[in-house]
Amino acid sequence: MASIPSPVSSADTGARPVDSSERLILLDVLRAFALCGVFVSNAYVHLSGRGFLPKEAADALMSTRVDVVTDFLFTRFVAEKAMSTFSFLFGLGFAIQMGRAEARGSSIVPVYTRRLAVLLLIGLSHLFALWYGDVLNLYAVMGFVLLLFRGLPDRRLLIWSLVLILGASSVVSAIMIYMPLLAGSPEAVQAASKAKMAMLTEIRSQTLAAFQSGSYLTTVKANAAFYWNVFLKPMTAAHALITLGRFLLGLMAGRRKLFHDVDANRPVFRRLLGWGLGLAVLGNGVGLLVDSLLKAGTLSKPAPWWRVLSPAVWEVGVLGLSACYVAGLSLLFLRPRARRLLSLWAPAGQMALTNYLCQTVISQLVYYGYGFNLIGKLRPLPCLALMFGLFWVQVLVSHLWLARFRFGPVEWVWRSLTYGKLQPMRRVPAPEQDVAPAA
Repeated sequence: MASIPSPVSSADTGARPVDSSERLILLDVLRAFALCGVFVSNAYVHLSGRGFLPKEAADALMSTRVDVVTDFLFTRFVAEKAMSTFSFLFGLGFAIQMGRAEARGSSIVPVYTRRLAVLLLIGLSHLFALWYGDVLNLYAVMGFVLLLFRGLPDRRLLIWSLVLILGASSVVSAIMIYMPLLAGSPEAVQAASKAKMAMLTEIRSQTLAAFQSGSYLTTVKANAAFYWNVFLKPMTAAHALITLGRFLLGLMAGRRKLFHDVDANRPVFRRLLGWGLGLAVLGNGVGLLVDSLLKAGTLSKPAPWWRVLSPAVWEVGVLGLSACYVAGLSLLFLRPRARRLLSLWAPAGQMALTNYLCQTVISQLVYYGYGFNLIGKLRPLPCLALMFGLFWVQVLVSHLWLARFRFGPVEWVWRSLTYGKLQPMRRVPAPEQDVAPAA
């Protein structure tokens, strides 16, 4: 899809939205790739209702070899990898905006603060009006924290990012495991744990019934209750810190302008591909080994030390495979034929915010009671295949929309509120040039 220059004058040195002619198509492709994984993951893990089912019903959806293999492939190759890439691109986008602000001789803080404030409002609206799993509010809050790191050198950014990504979840896990033991006897801790599990089971059952009810108001109330009582927990703090760590990796890559000229940085992307593959094998291999030992009975139950370390091991695998995806797609983008095919996804990435919010609406129409009410009924393969197919519909709609408009509808609202004035929405056709007659 050809880019049409914006009517905004290039002579304008003030803060303004990114002109379509200034966009890096590769980043839109990577954003669309991540967005596809986010769509599939959110639907499969949350919106399909799998996590709300009683154990017997959940096991019934995993009763065949195809179900088990599909779930395994999703867990190892998709789960959390898409969100990791999405977070990385958020930090990279911040670096690009910061570079443009510096080129104008202005500070990024005022515009970016307004941008994050609007994003926070959009995220909170999404969270309480539709779905407890909204990530936009988290991105906005961590975006404010990201401003504090903008002056650090790359080496310190790398150290901070690895500490946050690998250490946050393990520290929180250690606190959750060992603090109760200090507060009471093992018997009391076990009794409290059983009582908590019983309460969570009851809440999940009530939430599932509400989502199946067909009443939007009932669904909204249950959604908010589930968010406050279950979803908002100590591990949410760990997830926030991990997200910040991924932002920092993107900030570092953006400052180095790795994606502005992939061909010149080809050796960097090849090393990233190799290191990413090694980390992916290490993280996933250790996790699979321990899981196998547990199933074989060699380990009777997860030892506390493993419960503390396993989140870090998992993050190693996530980080490695995400790096493989980003580096592999970037190198593939250098090939003309692959570039043409991958560019088909770019409009979906350009409208990432609109598409992300629409994914919740689409998923709820598929699974919730006021839609087709398929919640808790689809096996892994049909569920994943359906959501992947629906993402292609989003790609098509994005092409049709951006052929006429400069921004996605939510992106337009976001930019208009950020810059304090309505942004031109419709594309302006390029003026026809007069051709002098032949002499």
